[in-house]
Amino acid sequence: MVSKLLEMKEIHKWFGKVYALKGVSFSVYPGEVVGLIGDNGAGKSTLIKILTGVLKADKGEIFFQGKKCKFFSPKEARAAGIETIYQEQSLAGDLSVTRNIFLGKEFLKKRMFLKLLDHEKMKKTSIELLSKLGLNLPSVDNEARFCSGGEQQGIAIARAMYFKASLVIMDEPMRNLGIKGKIKVIDFIKMMKKKGVSTIFITHNLYDVYPVADRFIIISQGKKVHDAPKKELSPSKITEIITTQ
Repeated sequence: MVSKLLEMKEIHKWFGKVYALKGVSFSVYPGEVVGLIGDNGAGKSTLIKILTGVLKADKGEIFFQGKKCKFFSPKEARAAGIETIYQEQSLAGDLSVTRNIFLGKEFLKKRMFLKLLDHEKMKKTSIELLSKLGLNLPSVDNEARFCSGGEQQGIAIARAMYFKASLVIMDEPMRNLGIKGKIKVIDFIKMMKKKGVSTIFITHNLYDVYPVADRFIIISQGKKVHDAPKKELSPSKITEIITTQ
């Protein structure tokens, strides 16, 4: 039996008197695409922020790659192999495309007694990475804020793939994207799946994730209300589950 890549057990979170997460448990397997869906305010993003160290759970356990863990920052989660991609929020807009790909993990070269950034090596590697993803940007020296939403997604995914992330979390990745941009995101997810990378696709829009998901986890009012493979869930059935909670 295939071992679980991620397991979150009985996660609880309060914000003052607001009971945001009420004992949510779920797992992700290697190479699996999980659609984490529910209405706005259901608790989806809070759950992921706990996983990636943005928030602290009040109760519960997290296991990643078979080991119990607790991340205190997104940097720690990234170092462990978890990359989170937000629409227009995962990049440093005033830095170049290349610097964004290697942010925090820059290539260095030695000059006498100094260690300097190896800009040429990072630039060459960036071009190769983006080309593999079908992205031909005018220049990887341009600031990331001048890239389109779809291009920004590609830059963030290139970073995840280069540093061999085991799990990529995409939080509402298709927000504000046109049809071509949405197709590109789906293509990226399929490419990651072929490489054995797992994806958690968070959205309130069922039709964004349905074509690519292997399994759906439905969250409502801080609770997991359904967890099943796609073959057991038609779009109409998922809609019915969400709207009857």
